[in-house]
Amino acid sequence: MSRPFWLGLAGGLLVASAFSQVTFSSSAQASAEEKAEASMLYELRTYYTPEGKLDALHARFRDHTMKLFEKHGIKNIMYWTPADKPNTLIYVIAHQDMDAAKASWQAFREDPEWKRVAEESQRDGRLVQKVESVYMNLTDYSPKP
Repeated sequence: MSRPFWLGLAGGLLVASAFSQVTFSSSAQASAEEKAEASMLYELRTYYTPEGKLDALHARFRDHTMKLFEKHGIKNIMYWTPADKPNTLIYVIAHQDMDAAKASWQAFREDPEWKRVAEESQRDGRLVQKVESVYMNLTDYSPKP
């Protein structure tokens, strides 16, 4: 057998070995991320707005609130408007655990940028009449978020 054959074989084995290490590392990382997501504390929040204020609430979330949530350790998951309930915003966020949720909400409420945004966005009246919040844990049979 010629020298190029052995060099090619050795190179192929090195590439295969490196690929398997990357694949293993990626799967281990994915598994750790899946476990972290499964242990997250989810929060379902429903906001009821006065007539005509939902668009302003959407703008506040789109332009400011979501970024401030992330800044304070709150993970944005999904946002909805119900088809059969006008003037309503429903969303899910996630926290590491209940202690993290409490700390994140406190830091969010005390953030000077949030205070400024909240004041400016409510100059023409409150955007939210009522808030409902439910903390939730994933079941073991839940599809992955």
